[in-house]
Amino acid sequence: MSSTDSETLSENPETPFHDLDHYLAIPRVSGLALSPDGRRLVTTVATLNAKGTEYGTALWELDPEGHKQARRITRSAKGEAGALFAANGDLYFTSARPDPETSDADPVNALWMLPADGGEARVVLTRAGGVSGLLAAKDTGALFVNASVLAGSTDEDSDEERRKARKDNKVAAILHSGYPVRYWDADLGPAQPRLFAVEPGPEPEPGKPATVDAAAPLALRNLTPDAGSGLRDADAVVSPDGATIYTSFSKPLARADSRSVLVAIDVATGTRRVLLDTDGMSYFPGPVSPDNRTLVVMSESDTAPAAAPQVKLHLLDVSGNVPASGSALTPLAHDWDRWPRPAAWLPDGSAVLVTADEDGASPVFRISVGADAATGADGATGADGGTGQVVRLTPDAAAYTDVVVAPDGKTAYALRSSYEFPAEAVRIDLAGGGVVRLPAPAERPRYQGSLERVETAAADGTRVPAYLALPEGASAGNPAPLLLWIHGGPLGSWNAWTWRWNPWLLVARGYAVLLPDPALSTGYGQHHIQRGWGEWGKAPFTDLMAITDAVVQRPDIDETRTAAMGGSFGGYMANWVAGQTGRFKAIVTHASLWALDQFGPTTDAAQYWLKEMTADMALANSPHLHVENISTPMLVIHGDKDYRVPIGEGLRLWYELLSKSQLAADENGETEHRFLYFPDENHWILQPQHAKVWYGVVEHFLARNLLDKDLPVPAELGL
Repeated sequence: MSSTDSETLSENPETPFHDLDHYLAIPRVSGLALSPDGRRLVTTVATLNAKGTEYGTALWELDPEGHKQARRITRSAKGEAGALFAANGDLYFTSARPDPETSDADPVNALWMLPADGGEARVVLTRAGGVSGLLAAKDTGALFVNASVLAGSTDEDSDEERRKARKDNKVAAILHSGYPVRYWDADLGPAQPRLFAVEPGPEPEPGKPATVDAAAPLALRNLTPDAGSGLRDADAVVSPDGATIYTSFSKPLARADSRSVLVAIDVATGTRRVLLDTDGMSYFPGPVSPDNRTLVVMSESDTAPAAAPQVKLHLLDVSGNVPASGSALTPLAHDWDRWPRPAAWLPDGSAVLVTADEDGASPVFRISVGADAATGADGATGADGGTGQVVRLTPDAAAYTDVVVAPDGKTAYALRSSYEFPAEAVRIDLAGGGVVRLPAPAERPRYQGSLERVETAAADGTRVPAYLALPEGASAGNPAPLLLWIHGGPLGSWNAWTWRWNPWLLVARGYAVLLPDPALSTGYGQHHIQRGWGEWGKAPFTDLMAITDAVVQRPDIDETRTAAMGGSFGGYMANWVAGQTGRFKAIVTHASLWALDQFGPTTDAAQYWLKEMTADMALANSPHLHVENISTPMLVIHGDKDYRVPIGEGLRLWYELLSKSQLAADENGETEHRFLYFPDENHWILQPQHAKVWYGVVEHFLARNLLDKDLPVPAELGL
């Protein structure tokens, strides 16, 4: 943090969690990129600007050996992200910062390169529509970008002309002929994503992948000109030799449905070939083996009213040498009752590293791969080192992401977080499993209090686990009020640091925070998901009440002062809780589902939701039918740009609370309910000062209803 930043903050509080300005100023780490020789490790760090109004990103270099301090290597007002090393060690990234060599007053997100041998970063590629995702072939240096093209464009020049015409004429209208039309917080179209090969001036010889020479002018070759909307939200990987890109591809189906098929794109010719296309199944590519012969594939079965989806890993032979008696697709660790996310191959091809939710953590695991795995000769799970043996590598109760493997195969690097610290870079000893924290751009924020793992048994005997964050000084003589926090998803787990729902902010105010993983949570096996599937108001609800019942029996918890809070699915469940019990003194519901018959057709992914519950199931589990039972003050929070849970849910909830609940507005229009509305936020509250308002209003509402204290609301609200 710069001196300018620190001067804008108040005097040092006890911890950053005792002052929202200090909390918002904590640097935030994301992403990892490792150079081909394993000597350089780069991450992205977001920091608050001097005004406290937005975050800017920069690239920082970390020492893989852990001896040197982290150092910042890029700096601009627009920020940098998407770090990626080419085979020759050059570092590529994207940024919308101005090019010092041009007078363009309105730069777009361009491709920049920082030479391996030192020097200033420079723009190597820019286009009217900008660039986003980057891919690089590990062995050859072939470079690829994901960039959007207006659907009617025939080439880069026509795309630029069309964009200029829309901008100059202030046209924002979009004509759709398919579904979906928006996603989370983005309007889809008229631009569509395409994959481009980044090449030097002259075209490469047919059949040979391109290599990127930093000194040569770069050009783009559209590999997917006819992709339509198929690459929206796609996952793509490139083979180490740069010859093939494997990507998920959205296949439209009847009645506005779709699923993801797996395709291979030949880089030399742009030919696209479908590899996997199965009814009721979506496929996503994982990493390609070092010898270019085997692709890890993740499959996800379609949701159905009676069956939760299942996530599995496979090995796909992409060498073209599958024997007639064999199968190109081989199960990988299908006996393992977890939902793995593939991360990287070991350099010798003997195993794949994955992460998976596991009992309140998300460790790194190694799954062994036999020599004949890709041809189906050895696909069984075994304890003798054969294909499918799963070994946990990281023993701590932390969540790991962004796993990359060193060239020698002895070490991996990852980002690690837990409820005790935000994301930080670590080195993992793949032989011994030891984990070492690397020198970081910022120290761990200090908090006061303690974190415990607690659990109880549901009525059917199922274990219901949770984290409990306790304030300092909580005791039988000074019991803490309790906040039940319900996670979103619902297919997720409380297992990693979160900036949006951070328990330590409320712990610093004297509250205990309970973070349960009820039915539908991941990390406890398929049965834990299935037992709540299609019946959100049953096992998930009773699990939450069971763990709350157990925790309020503790002498350091005040069972007379409890509240329930949640966002998204957690907000749905908060609404359901409000209509089923009056045990809580206050309920906070953020971006929440209220009327499931209304939500289903209006969410951004109706095709998914409407397969999950029948109309009768949706009504049986819809909170709006129980509004007359609500006797608890509720704080409703919603952003107008939320496309996943459209604003209509929040507006209807607010009206029906005021017109139908037991705390409906009186003859003077007064009510104990509150509605915090953000006209320009989406499913998440992203602007720093809005996050400050969010926490400030939540603290005011809780203090009013649990502590009988009238704390002021944030002054920025103008009240």
